[in-house]
Amino acid sequence: MKTRITELLGIQYPVIQGGMAWVAEHHLAAAVSAAGGLGLIGGANAPGEVVREEIRKARELTDKPFGVNVMLMSPHADDVAKVVVEEGIKVVTTGAGNPEKYMDMWKEAGIKVIPVVASVALARRMERYGADAVVAEGCESGGHIGEQTTMTLVPQVADAVEIPVIAAGGIGDGRGIAAAFMLGAQAVQIGTRFVVSKESVVHENYKQRIIKAKDIDSAVTGRSHGHPVRCLRNQMTREYAKLEAEGKSFEELEYLTLGTLRRAVQEGDVAMGTVMAGQIAGLITKEQTCKEMIEEMMDQAKGLLGRN
Repeated sequence: MKTRITELLGIQYPVIQGGMAWVAEHHLAAAVSAAGGLGLIGGANAPGEVVREEIRKARELTDKPFGVNVMLMSPHADDVAKVVVEEGIKVVTTGAGNPEKYMDMWKEAGIKVIPVVASVALARRMERYGADAVVAEGCESGGHIGEQTTMTLVPQVADAVEIPVIAAGGIGDGRGIAAAFMLGAQAVQIGTRFVVSKESVVHENYKQRIIKAKDIDSAVTGRSHGHPVRCLRNQMTREYAKLEAEGKSFEELEYLTLGTLRRAVQEGDVAMGTVMAGQIAGLITKEQTCKEMIEEMMDQAKGLLGRN
C-alpha cells in the first residue's frame, strides 16, 4: 500500500509504532519494522548511551528501517539528539515540545524529522522549520494528550500543511486506518495495540489490563494543572482524582505518579501504577505478533478503502 509516507520512509505499510516510554524498546521496534511498518525506539528520559545501546540491539534483530522518538522534555534530549546522528538513524519523531533547535543538525545528517503535534499552529510551524511530515495526535491516545480529537484534528492539519500527515489517537484496527485515510492522512501511528503484541516486553499484568479493558475504562488525570495524561482507571487514578478535586498542588500530584509508569510496565503493578493506554483499549481483545496485527489491520483497511 503505497503512500507519500511509505515512499518517504522506505516501508511496506503506512503504519508507525508509537514511541512509548518504557515500552518502545529494541524488541518491539525491530518486530514492527520487520513486519513492514516503522518501529520506533522511545528515548523517553533515558540517557544518550542507553538509546545508543537500544539502537544497536535493534540492528541485530532487523535490517529494516526503524526510527527513534526523542522526548524533548527529557534532561538528556541534547545527548539523544546527537546520538541519533552518530548512529545513522534515518527517521526521528519528537514529542513533548518543539524540536527547532535540533532541526539543522538532523537535516544536515539526512534524517527525516516527524514531530508529533496537537494543533494546526504547531503543524504549520514545523513545516516552516523543515519537518518532513507531522503526526497529528488526537486526545484519544494514551499518555500525554492535547484537547482535540483525532476526527477533528487530522483533517484540519491535512488542510493546513503540504507535508504528509500521520494520524494518531484511537486507531487500533483496519477501520481506524481507513477512517484516517478518509480524513486526509497518509499513514497512521499506533501505540496501544502494539503494547499487547507478543514481542512487547511489558509485564503480563499490563497486557491483560488492556485486553480486559472496557470502553469506559479510560481516564484522564492532570487536567486541572494543564498536564493531562490518559491511562486506564485503577486505584491510583481514583486517588489522583480525589486529590485533584481537593485542589492539591501540581507538585503533590506529581509525587503520587512518580515512577508509576515504570512500575506498571516492568513490575506489573496495575493498581497503583500508571497504565497508559488509549481509548481504543476496549477494542483490543487478544495478543498477537506484530506481523499478525499489521497484516490483519491492513487487509481490513484495504477492503474498506477498495469499496470506497
